[in-house]
Amino acid sequence: MVSFLNLKDVNAPYRDALVAAATRVIDSGWFVHGREHEAFEQEFSAWLGGGITIGVANGLDALTLVLRAWKQEEFLRDGDEVIVPANTYIASILAVTENGLVPVLVEPDERTFNLDPSRLEAAWTPRTRVVLPVHLYGQAADMPAITTFASRHGLRILEDCAQAHGATVGGRRVGLWGDAAGFSFYPGKNLGALGDGGAIVTRDPDLAGRLRALRNYGSHVKYENRCQGPNSRLDEMQAALLRVKLPHLDAENSRRRAVARRYRGAIANPLVSLPWCGGDESSHVWHLFVVRVASRELFVRHLADAAIQTMVHYPIPPHRQECYPAFHGLDLPITSAIHREVVSLPMGPALTDTEADAVIAAVNAYRG
Repeated sequence: MVSFLNLKDVNAPYRDALVAAATRVIDSGWFVHGREHEAFEQEFSAWLGGGITIGVANGLDALTLVLRAWKQEEFLRDGDEVIVPANTYIASILAVTENGLVPVLVEPDERTFNLDPSRLEAAWTPRTRVVLPVHLYGQAADMPAITTFASRHGLRILEDCAQAHGATVGGRRVGLWGDAAGFSFYPGKNLGALGDGGAIVTRDPDLAGRLRALRNYGSHVKYENRCQGPNSRLDEMQAALLRVKLPHLDAENSRRRAVARRYRGAIANPLVSLPWCGGDESSHVWHLFVVRVASRELFVRHLADAAIQTMVHYPIPPHRQECYPAFHGLDLPITSAIHREVVSLPMGPALTDTEADAVIAAVNAYRG
């Protein structure tokens, strides 16, 4: 069986260092907001190439807390609109509605599956205050076009970088294009913890200070609470484990690119549409390798029979989810078609050439 993503194999090269880091935390007797957490924040900013990192409990909290902070400073008010790609994981939209804001779903570019800048003007209204681009599957959204649009209308940009650690646009890493960005360190991400975790990145020191308090019950000083805030902290253990893995992230992303090149160079089945990544393959970090197939169930069954594990990201689009009945009447044909047809092939830094070749052979043997 070729696993979709074998996390045991992904973490195996770092096992001794991970055990040492965990032991260091246990022996320290300090488990929340200590030296490991502080060091990881500094190291992540250095790796990113700038910005201030604020560790939080998960990627959803990263997005939610930024919008909450902007509400506290009265840039946002209940009912204000946030432009969000219609083709995304639901967390991007949950962060908006959790703050009493209105998501405005915009169709994606069919080539990249990311937010289509050409559709932004039609989505704008006087209530629009934020654009929330998602760098889906590891490919950066068109940030130059998005920032131009946002600047023209006085909007802020909140990047969802949960799937794109290390992706770049014009040599600048995602997370440094907007006013703030949210990252997830869920175990399956390009930089994955051994549990949940997340981070916010911003270049605004005032926002960073507000967020540091907000993530910690709204407290700037222990037992003094200037505002109401949740408990959303990246704990010491996960911070220490992430510190072990961060120095290897660029090499792991390079391996993902090598797997993607192998797939793209050898898969030649006209029934299977390969992902598009433009002219600069080095900018894509291939969190997922997503193909499109008209008869998805037949394709998935064919690969399963060949001992190839696949996944679907995502089978139900946000505007068809039960929790958002107000969206059910939206006509989003591109998004709906994508969600009917996408299949994610095995992808990860531990995938061997032999395994990749088995995937290629099985995909090329599919006849529908």
